[in-house]
Amino acid sequence: MTITELFGLCAAGGYLLGSVPFGLVLCYLAGYGDIRKIGSGNIGATNVLRTGNKTLALATLLLDVFKAGLAAYAARRWCPDTAYSLWGMPTTTAVLGGLIAGGAAVIGHNFPLWLKFKGGKGVASSFGLVLVLTPKIALAALLIWLITAFAFRYSSLAAIVAAVLTPVLTWYWSDAVHTVVYTAIVALILVRHHANFARLFKGQESKISFKKK
Repeated sequence: MTITELFGLCAAGGYLLGSVPFGLVLCYLAGYGDIRKIGSGNIGATNVLRTGNKTLALATLLLDVFKAGLAAYAARRWCPDTAYSLWGMPTTTAVLGGLIAGGAAVIGHNFPLWLKFKGGKGVASSFGLVLVLTPKIALAALLIWLITAFAFRYSSLAAIVAAVLTPVLTWYWSDAVHTVVYTAIVALILVRHHANFARLFKGQESKISFKKK
């Protein structure tokens, strides 16, 4: 098998795993019907939470994290750990295979084939990828999300801030290849949050409530 075929299989497998719409499937199984007809129409955990079922939302979140993380982990273990150069940046085929599979899973979550390429925003799946490949950076990003969320009470703003700072942390704590891939993923996250940007600027974005209802 050539290196191109190897990376192609990583990409295909990652995309197929990432495109499993867990939020949609769980809502159907729980009797809520099509989650795309509720709230923002998104299939992610935030919109699943709008059903009022916190357990279902948590399950969706964990599964979305898991699928990209699993894709990255499996590809990294499966690919041979040999030296490789990507545009002059030193890495290994195992590391790059994990990044390709995990990145493809994020793309699959955002643009699933079976839902006419209309999926989630990729925050949870991106976190799963980073958590498996660079745990320290993932935990730092999670801390940034928590601080921002508690300070401003906007989930979308917290996700955006944590996402933007992730490549910065990667530049200091990891290597150029991870930084380049994470930057591309963050760019996708920002594009997918364009509607949230508009609502934030207009002061119309929903806030997180920490009070018991």
